[in-house]
Amino acid sequence: MSVIHGLTNPLKELVAKNTIKDALQFIEKHVPINNEQSAILSTTTVFNIENIKQKNNGTVYPSNIINLRKVNNIQRIDDFFFAVNQKLPEKGRFVGCFEPKNLRKQRILNKYPPVINWIYYFFDFIFKRVFPKVPYLRKIYHFVTLDRNRVLTKVETFGRLYFSGFKLVDQQEYDSQVFFVAEKVKSYCSDSEPSYGPLCQLTRNGKDGKPIKVFKIRTMHAYSEFLQEYIYETNKLQDGGKFKDDFRISNLGKFLRVFWIDEIPMVLNLLRGELKLVGVRPLSSQYLGLYHEELKQKRAKVKPGLIPPFYADMPQTLEEIMESEMKYLEAYEKNPLKTDMSYLSKAAKNILLKKAKSN
Repeated sequence: MSVIHGLTNPLKELVAKNTIKDALQFIEKHVPINNEQSAILSTTTVFNIENIKQKNNGTVYPSNIINLRKVNNIQRIDDFFFAVNQKLPEKGRFVGCFEPKNLRKQRILNKYPPVINWIYYFFDFIFKRVFPKVPYLRKIYHFVTLDRNRVLTKVETFGRLYFSGFKLVDQQEYDSQVFFVAEKVKSYCSDSEPSYGPLCQLTRNGKDGKPIKVFKIRTMHAYSEFLQEYIYETNKLQDGGKFKDDFRISNLGKFLRVFWIDEIPMVLNLLRGELKLVGVRPLSSQYLGLYHEELKQKRAKVKPGLIPPFYADMPQTLEEIMESEMKYLEAYEKNPLKTDMSYLSKAAKNILLKKAKSN
């Protein structure tokens, strides 16, 4: 491990050794590196984070932590990020870097001759991206690699930061690596666990506002659920109330969503009595926060549904979606069975005849 406190020249030397010389200006833009409040490291272990001094002449120390080793080589990423979180004060900053999946692919294809490069990339992807997601194969992957040089997406890396109590401040690509600056916004105290495999359980608001676990086939990269606030702040809502250019969705996920394949496991929620066939869409707390109070209260009185009124009315904007749901809920209060049958009929017509698709 290399630890440097308040020394600019050694940092430049270390940057050069790690082939990230161009990133120095990016780091200096967000974090002061020439004072004793910044700890500069090159490490992949939690132990070295935990052994950073907490006090310096009676002052909490450090205010910032810069780690120049790629996140891809950290063995227990969540534990590492938690340890960094615990060492930093509120609004303290954490600077790190990683090689995202798309740049890894580009590096491999450029490194080897044609044909061989695609063969190498195929097996690299299967072993280091697919194996970790399958329970029994995951053990083989861990035994062989010790979790080093793992394949990471931007979504997963940033999602892990948010899961660990950080908020992304800035990011920039340099020499096949992405450098990030994250700010501590809270101590780690997450009340939900991330999902990683192909089948995931997402926390949604059910009847009476009680949280339920909705089963779905994964269409987003791992740790996506922790980036919803970030996506809302940086992306606009598109027609249909979804986020525009949502980079959390995988290529396979886009296909699954078009034909509702990802929602098939929600039948389990229907059988468990947590959903009804027709009803308002089960929403996350973050998305529900966009709704006005009257609609929130009406939503809480009934179970959410597998087929939402969205497919009967086909609204375009968030305001139109709220109007559609309010109209459905008011009608449901007066005549539940008649309302659900009517909306089911309209939804079936739009889906089968007008080719309405999930988005």
